[in-house]
Amino acid sequence: MCLPIQTVWATDVVPANPASPQACVALDSNAERLACYDALFKAPELEQPAYVSERQAAREIPAPQVEPQDLKSKIEQKFENLFSVEGPVITPNSSLLDKRWELAEDSKLGTWNIRAHQPVYLLPAFWTSDKNEFPSSPNPQNTVEDDQNLKSLESKFQISLKTKAVENLIGNNGDIWLGYTQSSRWQVYNSEESRPFRETNYEPEASIVFRTNYEFLGLNGRLLGLTLNHQSNGRSDPLSRSWNRVMLNLGFERDNFAMMIRPWYRIEEDFNDDNNPDIKNYIGRGDLTTFYRWNDHDFSLMLRHSLKDGDDSRGAVQFDWAFPISGKLRGHFQLFDGYGESLIDYNHRATYAGIGVSLMNAF
Repeated sequence: MCLPIQTVWATDVVPANPASPQACVALDSNAERLACYDALFKAPELEQPAYVSERQAAREIPAPQVEPQDLKSKIEQKFENLFSVEGPVITPNSSLLDKRWELAEDSKLGTWNIRAHQPVYLLPAFWTSDKNEFPSSPNPQNTVEDDQNLKSLESKFQISLKTKAVENLIGNNGDIWLGYTQSSRWQVYNSEESRPFRETNYEPEASIVFRTNYEFLGLNGRLLGLTLNHQSNGRSDPLSRSWNRVMLNLGFERDNFAMMIRPWYRIEEDFNDDNNPDIKNYIGRGDLTTFYRWNDHDFSLMLRHSLKDGDDSRGAVQFDWAFPISGKLRGHFQLFDGYGESLIDYNHRATYAGIGVSLMNAF
C-alpha cells in the first residue's frame, strides 16, 4: 500500500529572518504569514523596571547641587563646605563639648537661655601658703605700701553664667555667646579688719563659636572660637588691676575626656594707664584645660605659662575635683600653685587649697 507523499514547497517555509514584507506575502498559510510579519516587525520586549521606593531612590540618587544665586547664599555654602563633617558625628547625649556649647544641630536650644559657663562653687575654707600683704606693680601708682593685715584662711566663691545671643550666624553654624564670671576672696575670718572682701575679679566676655569635626592625634576636634575678654577687680589705685585679651579657642574631646586650648593676645595700654604692664609675663600668654568625667566624679586640670624660658618662665597649675556627697549635693576641692590666682596677686606666687560645695557644673 502506498502512502501519499506531501510535497513541501520552498514558499511554505517561514524564513527565520525574512528580508522583506514580500517574503511574508508569498506564504499561503495565514498563521505562517502572521508569524513572518511578527518576526519582521515585532518590537523587542523590554525589561520591566524594578519598583524603587521614593526613600530608596533618595538614598541612591544624589540630590542635584543647586548653585546659589545671591552672595549671602554663596558665602554660607562655602562656609559649610569649610567645616564639612569628616570625623565621627557629634552625639549630643555623650559629647562633653556639645553639652557645653550646643554644637550639633539637634542640640540647639535657641537664644537667651541661661546656663553655666565656668564651674560655680562655694569654698568656705580657702587657705594660702603666702599672703600678699604688699601688692605691687611696675607702675608706681599701683604699688601698696601699707600692710593689708590679712589672714591666711578665707572663703572663696565663683559664679559664672553665659547665654547665646545669636544662633547660626553663617548657614547652620556659628553662635555668639555672652559670658560673665565673678570670683571673690572673702576674709570672713578676719574680724580685726571687719571681714572685708580681699579681692573680687569681674570677667565679662563675648565669644563666637563654630562647630568643627576632624581627627587630631586621636582626639576629635569639635570647636573653633574667638573670644574678646575683659578682666578687672573694680578697685581704685593702688589696688586697681585690669587687662583685655583676644583669645583663640580650640576644643577637642574623646569619650569622657575634653580639652580646651586658649592662646591669647593682650591688648596693650599706655604704660601710665596700665595697672599691670608685665601681667602676661606672670599669668601667661595662654592656657590649657583638660576635663575628665569618671562615674559621678569630675576632674579638671588647668595649665598656664608665659611661654618664655629662663627667669621669665612662669605660670600656674590648678586642679579641681567635684565629687558626690548625697543626692544632688556635690563637694568641690581646689588646689592652685603659681602666679595669678587672682588679679591682685598676678605677680605673686603662692599655693592655695580650698574645700566646699559645687553648685553647677561647666559640663
